[in-house]
Amino acid sequence: MNPKTRLSLIPQEVIENKILLIRRQKVMLDRDIAKLYGVQTRQLTRQLRRNIERFPADFMFRLTKEEFDNLKCQFGTSSWGGTRKLPYAFTEHGIAMLSSVLRSKRAIQVNIQIIRAFIKLRRVLATHKDILRKIQEHDHQIKRIFEILKGLLGTPGKPKHRIGFIKDSDK
Repeated sequence: MNPKTRLSLIPQEVIENKILLIRRQKVMLDRDIAKLYGVQTRQLTRQLRRNIERFPADFMFRLTKEEFDNLKCQFGTSSWGGTRKLPYAFTEHGIAMLSSVLRSKRAIQVNIQIIRAFIKLRRVLATHKDILRKIQEHDHQIKRIFEILKGLLGTPGKPKHRIGFIKDSDK
């Protein structure tokens, strides 16, 4: 199987949906990465423990119980497949480092896809920030236009004279 065919094994949307925002960082959980790599989570964490010096705090961290409970609530599950240990969360740099720890061809190719998903997400966020900035720049101009329109349209006052038959109750 050629490399281009192997890269298309996992749809990009599947990877993008596994990227979470935890502690203001875009991360992926160990269980999701392991599933994408085609290995068991314990294999991934075993390699992590053997190579822990490659994973400083800005590459990887372990979720707190509260964070994990919050994730379970967000996904609407009461338990997450019998997980006994709190999962690890890997930043983009941590995922890149995993390719040096897990050396299978699949892990390397999946890593490439994951890094591309992070890059795409970063581009999308940057585009949205640019659009928001432009809207904010023009916001005061739009408000001024509405003020001018309101002034031009004016609010209609009461008519000075009523035309027609006036009943005693209307006076």
